[in-house]
Amino acid sequence: MKRELLCISCPIGCSMEAEFDDNKILKLEGYQCKRGITYAEKEIFNPERMVTTTVRIEGGEIPLIPVKTESSVPKELALKVVQEASKITVKAPVKVGDVIIENILGTGVNLVATRNVKATCKAGV
Repeated sequence: MKRELLCISCPIGCSMEAEFDDNKILKLEGYQCKRGITYAEKEIFNPERMVTTTVRIEGGEIPLIPVKTESSVPKELALKVVQEASKITVKAPVKVGDVIIENILGTGVNLVATRNVKATCKAGV
């Protein structure tokens, strides 16, 4: 099989072409550093993605808080991570780095807040 890839491991952004079978790369052209080889292997045989989305927040100064996975998750789970995050509501206050969902979908990766959100004060309280 053949596949074209754009390496995102460094700022160069090499355009690569890979020929591969079920379990190894047979030929790889276009990379300029060793990171390109590693990227191609991972992207072809075990693609992963960082996931960013938002979660509802109650009692905060904004209605949604941005979140992200602490590290990449298998690409086939990326949409499920977003769907899982859409099911919850957190309570303000929240700080950057707070774990919103621990070990999301059994991946070993936490979903964390990427913004501080203060709790709003209620009148008369």
